[in-house]
Amino acid sequence: MTDRLTTAMISQAAARLRPVVRRTALEPNQRLSDLLGGQVLLKREDAQVCRSYKVRGAFNLIASLTEEQRRRGVVCASAGNHGQGVAFACARLGISGRVYVPSTTPRQKRERIAALGGDRVEVVVVGGTYDEASTAAHADSEHTGAIYVHPFDDVRTMAGQGTVGLEIMAQSDEAPHTVVVPVGGGGLISGIAVWLREHSPSTRIVGAEPAGAASMRAALDHGGPLALPELDSFVDGAAVGRVGNATFPLVKDLVDEVVAVDEGAVCTEMLDLYQTDGIIAEPAGALAGAAARELVPYSSSAGPLVCVVSGGNNDVSRYGEVLERSLVHIGLRHYFLVTFPQRPGALRHFLDEVLGEGEDIIAFEYVKKNNRDTGPALVGIELERASDLDSLLFRMKASPLTVERVPPGSPLFTFLL
Repeated sequence: MTDRLTTAMISQAAARLRPVVRRTALEPNQRLSDLLGGQVLLKREDAQVCRSYKVRGAFNLIASLTEEQRRRGVVCASAGNHGQGVAFACARLGISGRVYVPSTTPRQKRERIAALGGDRVEVVVVGGTYDEASTAAHADSEHTGAIYVHPFDDVRTMAGQGTVGLEIMAQSDEAPHTVVVPVGGGGLISGIAVWLREHSPSTRIVGAEPAGAASMRAALDHGGPLALPELDSFVDGAAVGRVGNATFPLVKDLVDEVVAVDEGAVCTEMLDLYQTDGIIAEPAGALAGAAARELVPYSSSAGPLVCVVSGGNNDVSRYGEVLERSLVHIGLRHYFLVTFPQRPGALRHFLDEVLGEGEDIIAFEYVKKNNRDTGPALVGIELERASDLDSLLFRMKASPLTVERVPPGSPLFTFLL
């Protein structure tokens, strides 16, 4: 097996997957088309088997194992979607497997892995990040001899993911001007890039990764894969601390640009996908659309822009946090530390003189502690329009109260989300 992915491998993967996976729709999206002033198409991998493109790579790798390897079973690490693909493949092919997931994996994804795998698959929760789960899965493989099914850094996985690019070209009336692809470890964008560079070399390929887990951008700046010192796991399907050794050179050589997308922008796109388009996307599934609307220059005369909606396995219990992050990102929700004097009327002054019309308190935590003279309070305020912030800040400055804004980048802000 060669170390470098080829279009021949992707074609072989497509033939292997044809009876198993769906040829997901490539459909126009009016909302994004209106926003960008040109045709935007969504590649709907949220409607794939297991509701994610990950099944393509997992099934392709496992189906290519020898009989002797199949008898040894398989093991993998996953933030959720890859584990579902492995579980589906194990049940379909009659192979035993173990799926290691970090504790941050949403319950919905863990339960789906167990349901898809049935009695063929064991789910093991370990560590707090994908990389910790990966370490445990590798140790399992070395100890038991089970075949490690890598979620991105294996040409068989990448070939399966590359069939998304094959389908985009087969379904397009004209070659896309730009294809925006979510990036975690790099398997999906590597596979798509290999196919597009041979079949549509003029197409611009843009990778979109979460700002709190921008491991590919860090690798490109460094000149090779390296571990991020910190990782925000909110976009769990793309929160990878170190990109692949096999995926990195393909991204470096074939991808035009990799952009980092603020998690708040991802949440805003998630909500718009749900409320306007009726599409349930997980955070990673909204990465491409969020990048397209904020970071990717696009001309209406250039040809279609394609966004890959990579997955739809979102836990409904997360929508509270999704809404909070979105409101903060678009400037409608703000937090302040307000020091009130301990005398009658102080709070009334704040309500009457500081808050303007249409400005609502959505959070208030008041603590006297041991100070007789003053008491601090954490106050959250929601605005009708983001442009109203300047007048609110002006009234706060003119007030006798001591007010300190809590910016989204502040360490204190992490306790609010």
